[in-house]
Amino acid sequence: MDIKPIRTEADYRATLKEIEGLMHAEFGTSEGDKLDVLVTLVEAWEREHYPMDFPDPIEAIRFVMEQRGLEPKDLVPMIGQANRVYEVLNRKRPLTLNMIRRLHEGLGIPAESLLAA
Repeated sequence: MDIKPIRTEADYRATLKEIEGLMHAEFGTSEGDKLDVLVTLVEAWEREHYPMDFPDPIEAIRFVMEQRGLEPKDLVPMIGQANRVYEVLNRKRPLTLNMIRRLHEGLGIPAESLLAA
């Protein structure tokens, strides 16, 4: 197994191309092992060079609402009265820790996303 570290963008692109050729490798074979190692290297490179920020908390809430067909009234148990829901969605009121906890538990939105303000 001939594997090199990824040090440059060219190394990264070459590794992606190599991974593409190994996508049908079976688990437990030498090709499968090589694929596993290369994917680990690419993930480490991407984590360092292409970090992903958490989305804006309100956008995260709106995204989940859209995906699940929820209305603002559906957030009342998690945020409070309807007027409070609209204040939060319109950025006139910040999320409290209790709201964040209930949104996380009720909608499955990562707490880290809701804390990123």
